Amino acid sequence: MSYLNRIVAVEDNEVRPMLWATLYYFLVLAAYFVIRPIRDEAGVAGGVRNLPWLFLGTLLGMLLIHPLFAALVSRLPRNRFIPLTYAFFALNLVVFWVFFQSLTQEEGIWVGRMFWVWTSVFNLFVVSIFWSLMADLFRPAQASRLFGFVAVGGTIGAAVGSTTTAFLASRITPTHLLLVSAVLLVLAMLAARQLARSTSGTEEQEPLGSDSAANEPVGGGLLDGIRLVLSSKYLLGIVGYMLLYTITATFLYFQQAEIVDHLTDGGDALVRLLLQLP
Repeated sequence: MSYLNRIVAVEDNEVRPMLWATLYYFLVLAAYFVIRPIRDEAGVAGGVRNLPWLFLGTLLGMLLIHPLFAALVSRLPRNRFIPLTYAFFALNLVVFWVFFQSLTQEEGIWVGRMFWVWTSVFNLFVVSIFWSLMADLFRPAQASRLFGFVAVGGTIGAAVGSTTTAFLASRITPTHLLLVSAVLLVLAMLAARQLARSTSGTEEQEPLGSDSAANEPVGGGLLDGIRLVLSSKYLLGIVGYMLLYTITATFLYFQQAEIVDHLTDGGDALVRLLLQLP
């Protein structure tokens, strides 16, 4: 406890929740960054000129999945919604692994494009679920003290995930990394459960295990978020910031893809590697 107090202002009853939250975020970002290099190279393999269509596909995927996401949130309690969501995405990774193991090279390019879009949607939802749970479990005063430490766990997870991919890509079939990501996602689900249990019964906040928290639907409808944003200058400012950030990041992503495409043979070698073709 004393060594933690040197780097973060954490109270005795907050140590376990903070550490579980840190591990949870570590596993979430590690799971994503294990597959992110595969996602990026699959996008290049499908042709750099097709990347704008992949971004459009991501937008359409978000619009299609969001109503289902909102419906589940409005009907399911947290202690059911979070495990179901992470289990669903982990199962998706296994399905993609099966596809990459059994498809031809031409079919693999199209599946790679689907995987690119799916990974973008996956990243948005798994990270959003994490921070939504953090906002529900920790009060603003706790968040200002503890979330910096929790975010470090995510940074380390991103580094470990990408390093794991770099280390294993030349030693195992790259498609097997999808299974590694699925395992990390299941572990993240278990960490979320332990976080909920460690938060239950703390003095500062309502126990997560009470009927008003874990056993009741989260609530909210399809348009509630839009109404809330439009009614708050603060939230509109955040939306504007994210819009500008995304535009900048997308521009840099296209520049990166162009560089990679010029330094390789257009991605054909990657497709052969993914599909284990001669």
